[in-house]
Amino acid sequence: MMGLRGTDGAVLCGALEMGGHRRRCWIATWPACPPAKRATVLQIAKETAMATQQKPELLFLHALPLDGSMWAGQKDLLPGATHMPNLYPFGDSVQAWAAAALSLVTGNRLIVVGCSVGGSCAIEVAVAAPERIAALVLIGTKAAHRPDPALHASALGIIRDQGLDHAWARFWSPLFSRAASSAVIGDARRAALRQSPRDVARGVTAFHSRPSRDQFLAAFPRPVIIVTGAEDRMPGPEASAAQARSTPQGRLHIVQDCGHYVPLERPGPLNLILRDLIAAR
Repeated sequence: MMGLRGTDGAVLCGALEMGGHRRRCWIATWPACPPAKRATVLQIAKETAMATQQKPELLFLHALPLDGSMWAGQKDLLPGATHMPNLYPFGDSVQAWAAAALSLVTGNRLIVVGCSVGGSCAIEVAVAAPERIAALVLIGTKAAHRPDPALHASALGIIRDQGLDHAWARFWSPLFSRAASSAVIGDARRAALRQSPRDVARGVTAFHSRPSRDQFLAAFPRPVIIVTGAEDRMPGPEASAAQARSTPQGRLHIVQDCGHYVPLERPGPLNLILRDLIAAR
């Protein structure tokens, strides 16, 4: 806190850091400060002190048709304060996923990182508890959504009638870049096939029934880091750039030689982005 001092040394006016903004206010040590203003200043000081003392937490939200293990390359970025839940048991909507994910964390300086439908869930976490969010990191995520009932029904039908392996080949394997190694793709396929068809179907329904949140992001006052692979098509660099521009504190990172699943294909560049964000919080 910085302040102006009178001839007797009392602080007359000060500036408090709150949420990245400086707030100018009368300080309670000034004898003539009205009681109502003193109470406001004390509350601001208390909230500022609490926010300063709290350490950030990382909440990672996975993509379809994977689970929390997709974040293995990020699990050591913030030891003891990292959460990577499996979302499918929480229900078949991103709102239900967000509510359950919020119940796993305790702090008020959350860095919420989501990939694909996990990014949509991250936005819902911010909708539900905006005051607890330090930053959002949205990877391969589009906030705007136009329902496609035919595609939704087709995906569920393939999972039900032909199995997850056919669904993997049809919907998710093509999302990797040409540079992705066979080992990375193979590990991802095995992770997908470890899920039950019922769970992945829940995830598909959560993805297709998600609300459109472009207007929410356009007014969200916290940092929103948009990450996309240069070869991603869902939503891809162009749509990601537009999304970053429409967000008050939006920032865009395009990861070269990478498709939709940035945490799997290019964990190194993603970790650099996240380390910088953690250091800034």
